[in-house]
This record gives sequence, structure tokens and C-alpha cells, in this order.
Amino acid sequence: MFASFFPQPRRLFLSALAWAALCVLVWYRLGAAFGAPAPAEDAAPIIGLGFFVTPEFLGFYLYYALATALFTVVWFRIDPHPWRGWSIPGSALILFSTYFSVQVSVAINEWRRPFFDAVQNALSGDSGVTSGALFALLLDFAGIAFVAILVSVVTHFFVSHYVFRWRTAMNTYYVARWDTVRSIEGAAQRIQEDTMRFADIVETLGVKIVDSVMTLFAFLPVLFALSAYVTELPLVGTIPAPLFTAALVWSILGTGLLAVAGIKLPGLYFRNQRVEAAYRKELVHGEDNPNRARPPTLRMLFNEVRKNYFRLYFHYFYFNIARYTYLQADNIFVYLILVPTIVAGKVTFGLLQQILTAFGQVSSSFQYLVNSWTTIVELQSIHKRLKAFEMAFAASEQPDPERAALSAPAHPDRLIWPSPPPEIPLKGDGAIP
Repeated sequence: MFASFFPQPRRLFLSALAWAALCVLVWYRLGAAFGAPAPAEDAAPIIGLGFFVTPEFLGFYLYYALATALFTVVWFRIDPHPWRGWSIPGSALILFSTYFSVQVSVAINEWRRPFFDAVQNALSGDSGVTSGALFALLLDFAGIAFVAILVSVVTHFFVSHYVFRWRTAMNTYYVARWDTVRSIEGAAQRIQEDTMRFADIVETLGVKIVDSVMTLFAFLPVLFALSAYVTELPLVGTIPAPLFTAALVWSILGTGLLAVAGIKLPGLYFRNQRVEAAYRKELVHGEDNPNRARPPTLRMLFNEVRKNYFRLYFHYFYFNIARYTYLQADNIFVYLILVPTIVAGKVTFGLLQQILTAFGQVSSSFQYLVNSWTTIVELQSIHKRLKAFEMAFAASEQPDPERAALSAPAHPDRLIWPSPPPEIPLKGDGAIP
């Protein structure tokens, strides 16, 4: 799954994490060297498209490009993997576009305060608010929205190509070993269906998970700053950074609750694929052999399918109770903790909108894992099946399994693979050992 697309995946991912940590440390220590001075605490927020072209942002763009280029050049020299051109700089580009889309959300949140404060003042009869001022703020929003649309469309286009290249790499890797794996039960389904579903889920789920993580890093500091306007929480009283603390504790508790409630689901999805495959295989054999797919055998196999589905229904019953209870409670949680602040009149309407949006962004980042739990479980199931499939021929691989004896042609679509190793003896009726 990974060695086919990424050069030495374990080392690559660990080195990427270490390099990212080092780059973050250097940025916060020496960011001014790239033309990115720290903004003054009392500086007015920048509204509109100017938010993206401040010295701090321009410096970060340059810094990110240099750090990515250095990491890419080093790995290009370490390992001439045929897909390195897509897997390394492509991943970095996706991370940057995801970061930029999160900053678009931050820019919109900065816009909310002056706009809704102006609306509040106008509704209260303040003659200082003019139509021109409101139209100007709406034009600022239109500019940010246009950037958001452009970044979203371009990112989706690139990610679609990126993920299909990954599927192509997996397909090439498995097909090169067809003579070895053809006798394994479900080999065709692993190569065609599971690689396709793996690519689809990574496209729809992977980038959004990264987006959720980056949203947390972007909006948790915003909540920390906005906590200065909230002095106390109901029942708890005065605590440091109340909004930040409440959002973090509430989201972590909800995610932990749902993770515990859904702990049985990955194994059941994995088993579901196996019993369905066994039933389907017997039916296929029955098309060519009149002695196969007899009613008693089909009843027995379908009974296993029925039993597994009923277990899934049962576990989803209490999982959905926990999930929907948490999600409905989350709709009013932020208002509950803001009641003393609202009653005391310590925030304006625009500031309230900022708080609600920032809190909602943090909550939705955690809730994305909750709402996508079914998809995550399906991805875990596919990963288990492909991992078991790979184990069937892992013993006959060359000493370095991550290298997979790759050659390095001029273009990855013309990848040349070594001759497949001899077949592995299988146990029993051809099931994966």
C-alpha cells in the first residue's frame, strides 16, 4: 500500500515529522529573517484579501517552499523511487493548500467581528454606520470567498490525480506478482476493488482529516485570545483561558466517548468482507460447476453473512445513540458556557459571532472523526485486508521489503518490475495463511 508509492515509507514519514518539527521551531525562533515580524498585540486586524499578503504570510510562503525543496532534494538523492515525484512534493503541496484553506476560514472569522458589530450598531440607530461601509465589508467577504472557491477546486483537482497515481502504483505492484497471488482467495478483489476503494476513501477522507488537524492548530490560538472576553463558566467558575479549555475538554471527551462506543466496528467490518467474499466465491464456482453452490452450502454461508450483519446492527445501535446524543448536546454547549458573559453584556454581537465560529471550528474538527467514523472503520477494514494480502507473498520478497526491488525508469507509468517470485504454498483451501 505504501511502499509502492512512497520511498522507504517508515523512514520517510519519520524523517518528515522530524523535519517538520525542526522547521516549526526554526520558524518561531527566526521567522523575522524571512520578512515575517511578529504582529503587534494592539494592531488592528487585517480584513479582506490583504490578510494573505502580509509580511508574515509572504515570509512563510518562502520559508515553506525552501524547506520543502530541501527535504525533496535530499530524498530524491537517497532513493530513486519511480513515484517520488508525486509522493513527496505532491504531499507537501496538499499540506500547503490545506493550510491555506484553513487560513481562509481564519480570514472570514476576522471579517465577522467588524461586519456584525456594524450591523448591531446600525440596528440600534447609530447614524455613523453607512451603506458604503457595509457594502465595503461585503466586498471584502466576496474577495475571501472567491479565494476559498479557487483553492478548494484546485486542491480537489490535484488530490484526485494524486490519489489515482497512488492507486496506479499499488495496482502495478500487485499485478507484477500476479503469478504468486492468483491462487489466494479474493486476489482479484484485493487488486481491483480494494485498491479502488482505498483510493476513493483516501481522496474523500484523508485530506479532510489533515484539514481538521490544521483547523485545530489555527483556531485553538484564536479561542485562547478570545478567552480574554469570557471571565467565568457556569458551574466551574473562573479558570484560565475558559473558552480554550472548555472547547478542548469537551471535544476530547466526545471523541473519546465515540471511540470507545465504536471499538467493535473495525473488526466486524473486516469479518463482513470475508464472509461476503466466501459467499460470493461459492456462487461464482456454482456458475461453472454443478456440484458447487448447492442449497445447503449456500444456506450455511449466507447464515454467516446474516449473523455478522445482525452483530453490526446491534453495535451500531448503541454507537449511534452515543454519537447523536453528543452531537445534539454540542449544538447548545457553547451557548451554555457563554450565558453569564452574554447576560453581563461583556461581548458585542460581532465578538459573539467570532467566538461561536471559532468554537464551532474546533468542535467540528474533532467531530469530523465522529461523523466519519463509518468511513474510517471501512478504511481500517480495507487496510487489514490488503495487509493480509501482502503477507501472503511477503516471505518471498527481497530482503528490503520497502524497496520492493523497484527499478527507476524515466516515467512511473512505464515502471518495470522484477519477475515475480515463486508461488507460496497456501494452507487449506487456498485461504490466506
